[in-house]
Amino acid sequence: MPDIIDRYGRTFKTLRVSLLSACNLGCVYCTLGENTDMFKKAQAPVERFLDHIARLHKELDLETIRLTGGEPLLYHDLPLLIKGIGAIGIPEIKITTNGFLLERLARPLKDAGLQSVNVSLDAAEEATFYRMSKRRGLQKVLTGIEAAIEAGLDVKINTVIMRDLNDDQLLPLARFAFSKNIQIRFLEVMAMGHLHQQAGQYLYTQEEVLNCMATAYSFEPEERKKSATANYWRTSGGHSFGIIANESEPFCHDCNRLRLDAQGNIYGCLSSNNPISVKDAGSSEVLRSRLSQALQQKQALKFTGSELSMLEIGG
Repeated sequence: MPDIIDRYGRTFKTLRVSLLSACNLGCVYCTLGENTDMFKKAQAPVERFLDHIARLHKELDLETIRLTGGEPLLYHDLPLLIKGIGAIGIPEIKITTNGFLLERLARPLKDAGLQSVNVSLDAAEEATFYRMSKRRGLQKVLTGIEAAIEAGLDVKINTVIMRDLNDDQLLPLARFAFSKNIQIRFLEVMAMGHLHQQAGQYLYTQEEVLNCMATAYSFEPEERKKSATANYWRTSGGHSFGIIANESEPFCHDCNRLRLDAQGNIYGCLSSNNPISVKDAGSSEVLRSRLSQALQQKQALKFTGSELSMLEIGG
């Protein structure tokens, strides 16, 4: 059967699964207020996720799956889900988390088959951590990172840099990551949810990140891997950092990501999207048709944003 591919040669090889639309933080680039009502929603069962994932894998021969949220560590049956994904045969299983619950879960998740964790961390000191997340508990996240390293997981830090909110945290976070010998990626703010029309005022560009890093480090660019979201640089000390520059240097041209939400909808892109249900796609022919439809959602050149919150579709 021919590959599902668009006119730019793009297909789907990475699946990002949003397990739930609840989070225990209230980060300013994601939400305007409290989300406690979301905790009352019933969580989709493991069997439903595994059914969708298995059918998508059969059509796409997926290489990577990344579990997201909301906050995926709030999903009750996470180790069981990870074991099930491993049994399906997808080679790489990764997760993106705020790290709040990682201290107690890092080892069980590693034992279940998780290989890699990206921890969202936007500050290296408590006051700015609270300004960005609307919660206290920086030390819980730092302890979670330590636990993940000790468990043998591949750990990366993701930092959304917002002008005049946490841009002074860039170098302290880099120093922390390098001291742990882990990679850090700095993200340009995305025009999602309540920031759809105003992300520009907070944009701290790739060039500005590099200029800031250059005040403390010397570094050289690394070759970009196909379908990578980040550009990477290596310091003279042997440390690596990346920048996800969705505004300055878009990566839409070879994007290979598909998204699945907890309601059984797929999305080909965060931008300007509409949910495409796979719940009732009973046959391979129907599912492939809907995957082709999702592929058409991808932007040709540049991410344009959406009024949909990251809580609903995952980061």
